[in-house]
Amino acid sequence: MLPVAILAGGLATRLRPLTETVPKSMVTVGGKPFIEHQLKELARQGVKKIILCTGFLGNMIEDFVGSGSEFGMEVSYSRETNQLLGTGGALLQANSLLEENFFVLYGDSWLDIDYKAVEKKYFSAGKSGLMSVFKNHGRWDTSNVEIRHQQIHLYSKTNRNVRMTHIDYGLGILSKDVFKDYPTNEKFDLSIVYETLSEKKDLACFESEKRFYEIGSIEGLEELDSRLRSMDECITYGSILKKHNVF
Repeated sequence: MLPVAILAGGLATRLRPLTETVPKSMVTVGGKPFIEHQLKELARQGVKKIILCTGFLGNMIEDFVGSGSEFGMEVSYSRETNQLLGTGGALLQANSLLEENFFVLYGDSWLDIDYKAVEKKYFSAGKSGLMSVFKNHGRWDTSNVEIRHQQIHLYSKTNRNVRMTHIDYGLGILSKDVFKDYPTNEKFDLSIVYETLSEKKDLACFESEKRFYEIGSIEGLEELDSRLRSMDECITYGSILKKHNVF
């Protein structure tokens, strides 16, 4: 399984005052810090190597996660200390820690998706990048992906059109080579990288049939909290039934 770079360095201004003293990854949801939910799900999927791109109050994430051994993983850190470089700049700074190909996961996303299937699609497509998408129709945030013939025709956060029915799902795969022409130590957004790849028709597509969850807003945080607590209740109830030989 490819390593996963998690982008966890932002200021999370939409979650203030919750994020004035803790980074977004450490916000409590479903009774635990969000990063714990992310790492446990990635471990369940078979991921063994994580690169955490941290910034604002990143020491709190590092103190909690440590080496990753508690999660059965190897976790390394790329730290933005002097200035925040944006999601693209953060990945470029982490270049020495990344393998030739790697997953990219937003630090506020919780996804119900098959990582092995996504990885398989990436390598079979033979492109420099892959974006997972969801047919959104503007329901969860503004749609920003135009699909034609089951392929990404255009992804853009700024150059939107009425044919954009899908949205960036929060998980991608990239080759390190896509960053070779971007300036080091300068701020830029990962969306620019994805948009450029889509314009070159060098961005593969994996469409998820299940909605995404995110904690980038209070509403999103509340939705995911409800989802995770209901999952825990199902697991607990299932364990009780199994204990009593109900099934």
